Amino acid sequence: MKRILAIGILIWLSGTVSAQELYVNSEPASNMPAKALGFRLTDKIFKLSTDGRVATRLEPEIMFGISKNWMVHAQAFYGNAMQVSNRFEGAGVYAKYRFYSSDQPHAHFRMAAYLRASVVDNPFIQQAGEDLNGKNVVNQDLDLEGGVSGVNGGVVATQLIHKLALSSTVGYNRYMNNVNHHLDTELGLPAQAMNYSLSAGYLLLPRKYKSYEQTNLNLYVELLGKSNMGGLANGTYLDIAPAIQFIFNSTTRLDVSYRTELYGNMNRMSPYNNFLIRVEHNIFNALKRKS
Repeated sequence: MKRILAIGILIWLSGTVSAQELYVNSEPASNMPAKALGFRLTDKIFKLSTDGRVATRLEPEIMFGISKNWMVHAQAFYGNAMQVSNRFEGAGVYAKYRFYSSDQPHAHFRMAAYLRASVVDNPFIQQAGEDLNGKNVVNQDLDLEGGVSGVNGGVVATQLIHKLALSSTVGYNRYMNNVNHHLDTELGLPAQAMNYSLSAGYLLLPRKYKSYEQTNLNLYVELLGKSNMGGLANGTYLDIAPAIQFIFNSTTRLDVSYRTELYGNMNRMSPYNNFLIRVEHNIFNALKRKS
């Protein structure tokens, strides 16, 4: 039984989702294995530009590998980013469908479509700082992971070449009213935006797979951008997010990432000094029926 599990995991690492495709700040076009179950806890730590206080957001998440082409995430948000005290902020779902796959020895290319939807209970009036006249301005960087209700859909393309994996995402965001809070675009809040990313991952260790018990060490760098569309909220930013990742026994991973702004003209709550720490554990064949 142990040998069968080892062979299965090695096949997964070399083909279905290569280790260097497990990006920290974005999702690849590849999916987790079919019938797999995953648990993830993400802690985002960032310094607010308003009062300088350090805020956090915990994001517990459960993931299902429905088939080789379909996977679904369910996520909750808990933190003090939009209000002073820690509180439950909302929940969301994420689904991805891989619609194209081309496999070659030590290489593959994948494309997938994704959709994210969130329902959030947070106020919108979160100041991002002051303008040149000393007037407070609102945060225009709305996000679907605890900040605002809405939907986000797009396309992901991922290319693996031996130990290097490159991935690109383009998506559209439509923001909606939060629970008990109205999205007022006249205040400078955006109603829609485009998001885009370019990610690279490199498998540093092990040099050669011999056992599923080997520890993987992956290095990442990701460019993450957004452009608001229309109204008073026009603005753009581009962030860089280097990260390091450890994978233990091919089932448990630890991610550490730092994200900061390279360029931006958008009013943002926290453009600099953003840290992410994540622990994830996967159970293979967890959803397989017992005969």
